[in-house]
Amino acid sequence: MTAFDNKTNHVLGGSISRALLRLAAPMLASALLQNVQSLIDLFWVGRLGPQALASVAVSATILMLLFPMLMGVSTGTMAVVSRAIGGGRPTEAARAAGQSLTLALALGIVSGVVGWLFAESFLRLLGPEADVIAAGADYLRVNLLGSFSVFLLFLANAALQGAGDTLRPMYAMGLANLLNIVLDPLLIFGLGPVPALGVRGAAIATVLSQAAGAALAVRSLATGSAALTVPLSAWKPDRARCGRILRIGIPGSGQMLSRSLVNAFMMRIVAGCGTAAVAAYGTGMRFHMILLMPAFAFGGAAATMVGQNLGAEQPTRARRAAWAAVAMDGAIMVASGVLLFAAAPHLIALFNSDPEVVAIGSRFLRILSPFYIFAAVGIVLTRALSGAGDTLVPMILTIVTLWGLQAPLALAGAKWWRPATDGIWWAMAASIIMNGTLIAAWFLLDRWSKRRI
Repeated sequence: MTAFDNKTNHVLGGSISRALLRLAAPMLASALLQNVQSLIDLFWVGRLGPQALASVAVSATILMLLFPMLMGVSTGTMAVVSRAIGGGRPTEAARAAGQSLTLALALGIVSGVVGWLFAESFLRLLGPEADVIAAGADYLRVNLLGSFSVFLLFLANAALQGAGDTLRPMYAMGLANLLNIVLDPLLIFGLGPVPALGVRGAAIATVLSQAAGAALAVRSLATGSAALTVPLSAWKPDRARCGRILRIGIPGSGQMLSRSLVNAFMMRIVAGCGTAAVAAYGTGMRFHMILLMPAFAFGGAAATMVGQNLGAEQPTRARRAAWAAVAMDGAIMVASGVLLFAAAPHLIALFNSDPEVVAIGSRFLRILSPFYIFAAVGIVLTRALSGAGDTLVPMILTIVTLWGLQAPLALAGAKWWRPATDGIWWAMAASIIMNGTLIAAWFLLDRWSKRRI
């Protein structure tokens, strides 16, 4: 067995449950660190007043549009790299990772130019007041100009995860967070020779922190300290390899974009039910997203396991790994669902103690919590399919579920159900059930295991 094999044998052999936990735990930590980074900005910018806070919040809405594209390319990268690693082709994996990093730079440059030219125009589309636009334009322009840093960070991490290394991405995110904690107050409020830059300082701190994390991840790839070594020559643009990554990644981007758009659509429907409903929905969605984090972590672990084992021509182990990930996350979902159902009023009251908000938010948690097991199935198996390079059908099923079922049911529920919010929550529950069922049915057809990428 070669040194290269030794670095990945926990994925290709041995206990599946142990391998999944080794992969998923650092992925979950990385996701938590990513969420903490956004809260750091809000914490310090909030000290500047409501106008500054509003400018960051509005700008974040625009920045979130980068993530469907970013996650799509990440999906393509992980699929191609993991398949090559499992097949014992490290050179091919390195070249794919190099092309992903080249794409990161290209996409970052395009985003930077567009952001520099049109930051204010983007913000005007959302309709905030003039002073919010002025401050927000500074924040948005700097973030988009430095967006190459977040692209490099995410795609280098995706390559590492595809190779079965989930610890170094966690270290990179940890470094970015620590640096952001130090730089945010320093650049926002100034100290000694460092001028106070306000909202712009928060953006500069974020970009520098992400750049440091990206540098650590890229260095791991370049020096051979990780399971994958990517020399500088692998960055040379290769149209065919970029095309392979994008063919897999674009449907993943479409899926993420669809979810982002339907979330905005749902917020518009909920807004018609009053301010208390909006507050309850926003609070409930915080718990919703926290609960889904383990599903994405186990799904990422399943993607690596599936990709590498298909590359090693071990489809049976790939299937077993996917279902084991579903079972492990399903157990978490069941336990969390019971907790949410029992403690719903107390959990909502932690964020907002208004009786109406607590009542509506409690119904949100209690209607959805019994069905999170279907979310475990849908999310984990979707990610497992992406590890096999199968992203088109899951995208179609997601769009059908969200726009063909959830959106019209939510509209009808808001109009005919009493209370209207219960109708909206039941529409979301129906969508979760349908998505999990359809994804499981497609997975069981087993066409993904024969897919060539």
